[in-house]
Amino acid sequence: MIAIVVSRADSASEHIGEHLLEIGDWERCDDPSRPDADGGETYYRTDGFELREFDDLHIDLEDPAVAFGGGEDAEGDDTPEFLAFVSRHSGETGKLLTAHVTGNFGPAPYGGEPGTLARAAPGAEKRVVEALAAHAPEGYDVGIECTHHGPTDTAVPSLFVELGSDEPQWTDPEAARAVARAVLDLRGTGADLVGEQSGSDGSYADLRHVVGFGGGHYAPRFTRIVRETEWAVGHVGADWALGDLGAPDANRDVIEQAFARSRADLAVIEGDKPDLAATVEALGHRVVSETWVREVGDRPLPLVERLETDLATVDEGLRFGEVVPGSADGLRVGTLPGDLLSRAQGVDSDATRAAVEANAVAFDTEQAGTRAAGRAAFAADEGTPGYDDLVAGLASVLERGYDAVEVDDDAVIARETAFDPELAAERGVPEGPAFGRLASGESVEVDGETVAPEDVSRARTERFPIE
Repeated sequence: MIAIVVSRADSASEHIGEHLLEIGDWERCDDPSRPDADGGETYYRTDGFELREFDDLHIDLEDPAVAFGGGEDAEGDDTPEFLAFVSRHSGETGKLLTAHVTGNFGPAPYGGEPGTLARAAPGAEKRVVEALAAHAPEGYDVGIECTHHGPTDTAVPSLFVELGSDEPQWTDPEAARAVARAVLDLRGTGADLVGEQSGSDGSYADLRHVVGFGGGHYAPRFTRIVRETEWAVGHVGADWALGDLGAPDANRDVIEQAFARSRADLAVIEGDKPDLAATVEALGHRVVSETWVREVGDRPLPLVERLETDLATVDEGLRFGEVVPGSADGLRVGTLPGDLLSRAQGVDSDATRAAVEANAVAFDTEQAGTRAAGRAAFAADEGTPGYDDLVAGLASVLERGYDAVEVDDDAVIARETAFDPELAAERGVPEGPAFGRLASGESVEVDGETVAPEDVSRARTERFPIE
């Protein structure tokens, strides 16, 4: 069950709440065990959700999760999966729909405790941002914000889903309905993006969560990760919040909270922050780049770790193919056929890259990741594409530039009859446009004599080793 928190002290929250009740098939319920001001008396339930109203602003609530669960008539354990606070966003940002998790890296001027981070709901945040983007009225931007206010002491993970950024938007029925629809799109989901905690060491190898550090309040880098990759973002410490935090090494407890309460082992840091990076790594976590997040995508993380150990790191140029072996141990690392690869790239670079990606698990690159080169990993599983399939794919690319191509035991052999400038010069053909016409298959006139392409062409055979 997902708990929806509506604040009567927030006009936008009430507006969103009205649309939630209009859209869903809700049952009106009664909980006499709690005061109306604290989420009791009348509340509402529908499949997968419970909605309660509170008098106080969301940021001033200590732990509204205790109010949820069906009241006195509840049967069994109906603890919420997570809390969804529907709220206003206030700022000079125009039409904006946002989501974020809560806490304070430093002081707590807007609710919660200082230096305390709430349990985040990274997967729910990612899914609701996708839903906001799908439902947003024309003219509304969608993104995430950094971690910047309370509450901090929630018993279950939580997130804010907000309508902003001023009175015209808070009263906009289309926008309020879009937020309501986005929240209801969370039905059946949990707080995390993938799986459960795995491993006895407390790592989160099955989860696609990162912690964010640096950047502005509206976190464009981390919004990109949420909206454009297979990963979710938990707590985000913007530059101003890190300033409030102080020296990273002296505040290791807060930094560790960011990981533990985001259920993450990885961090993306925007900007040059060596002291922060050193503290993160000293705590046993890893700093990765946005490029790493994008390239890894949804690939199994044990496989990625093995590939980065055996080949190269993503930041050093490792890129991934389409083949995924049955296990991280099911790999065969070898050298790409350099001459064949280089010649195929000269014929059609896009088709060459596609051939490598279609048959390799991963491969090294050069030129800022644009050209495959060096070594590659292939799946050892029977029946999966491998090295021989790559050779066949590259040979197919060569067929676009040669008259005949064949694959031998130890080489790809390409044959062509091509324009030879030396023969053309011997026939008296001047360099320039005439050379170009002959090379493209047209005859030319030289001193009243016709010179045909075949007159100045020579058969040529090229051999490209493959073992």
